[in-house]
Amino acid sequence: MYDRIKGFRDFYPGEMGARREMFDMLEATARQYGFREIGTPALERTQMYVDKSGEEIVEELYSFEDQGGRDVALTPELTPTVARMVVAKQQELSKPIKWFSTRPFWRYEEPQQGRFREFYQTNVDIFGSSDPAADAEVLSYAADALTGLGLTGDDFEFRVSHRDILGGLLEAFDADVDTAAAIRAVDKSAKVEDEEYYGLLSDAGLSYSQAEEFDDLLDTPEEDLDELVAFAGTERVEEAVTNLQNVLEATADFGAREYCDLSLRTARGLDYYTGVVFECFDATGEVKRSVFGGGRYDDLIESFGGQPTPAVGVAPGAAPLSLLCQRAGVWPDEELATDYYVLQVGDTRDVAAEVSRELRAEGHVVETDVSGRSFGAQLDYADSIGAETVVIVGEQDLADGNVTVKDMDSGEQTQVPVDDFPPEDVARPTYEDFE
Repeated sequence: MYDRIKGFRDFYPGEMGARREMFDMLEATARQYGFREIGTPALERTQMYVDKSGEEIVEELYSFEDQGGRDVALTPELTPTVARMVVAKQQELSKPIKWFSTRPFWRYEEPQQGRFREFYQTNVDIFGSSDPAADAEVLSYAADALTGLGLTGDDFEFRVSHRDILGGLLEAFDADVDTAAAIRAVDKSAKVEDEEYYGLLSDAGLSYSQAEEFDDLLDTPEEDLDELVAFAGTERVEEAVTNLQNVLEATADFGAREYCDLSLRTARGLDYYTGVVFECFDATGEVKRSVFGGGRYDDLIESFGGQPTPAVGVAPGAAPLSLLCQRAGVWPDEELATDYYVLQVGDTRDVAAEVSRELRAEGHVVETDVSGRSFGAQLDYADSIGAETVVIVGEQDLADGNVTVKDMDSGEQTQVPVDDFPPEDVARPTYEDFE
């Protein structure tokens, strides 16, 4: 007996069906916004992630040397891959480039609630527009996808921030600050004790009193953002505040403003984020971790050797999003469902197969016996797969030119001429169609 590898999961049909419904909604919403689906490889060169995040990232990767002597890694995220793809065909692609993809990723980290070593997410990205409307469209897509799943504004919130506000405030202190390290500390602030948080800010170059002052600035409400401009006294913060306000204003036009709250403690840990960033959280706090996040990464394409290309994206993750849907009571039903089971009695396989083909041609989910089971065993199986209707194809009925149609909910059944089944111009024939 083999055990499943830690951090990896099995999905049986019921749960997989519910997950498929979730992914279908995420993808259908992306298509409604004009995003086009792409496919990406499971392996990339390890150096690509080292160049973006430093040598320490290797400890978090499933990396190895392949048989050709190349250092490769299972992809831990999609953004570097799509950046590479944009650079490869940048001159051929119409702008803005709007792509989406649903696929698995791998990170060697400790599993916890909503986080596994193999995880699935839908990435949605816009390349080639710096307009605040692009940020707003990504936020609007995320809101429409969540409400399409049955969630409401009482279930989730988008916490929106701006990396240049954080960076500009840090620059305003009379200290030699490692801005990237300080922003990573802000990203961890909700997950660690205050002493550790201030210690991380101190390690980044702030004194303890400066760390406290900086932390207080992060509580500035939206209506007082001009106070941050006055504190910093720099164009960087002024432009960042204006950009953030413009994005929030655009979300009102796009219909997503009601879901967006200012949260300057939202920083996103990855260093390539450059502008507006956001994370989605369970509004009740029951799901403890971020459901998903996104933001702007305007410098990444250029760092990959391409032309300067602004970009913004979001990546809803399957595991935390499913936890939110379950908490809110909108997770799709995991019960198996089948439109028809075509039951065979005696030597009737040819007719049963023809009935099954005709029903499938009309778009129905249809099963029939492939195991030579008895009448009772077939009926039990039909019940176990949630068959709504059973079509009984028996030798005696066929001798009279009929089949029997049984409604599994009511138990009622009637005989129907086999030549008239299934009836034409009926979306899904039921027992009532033959009364």
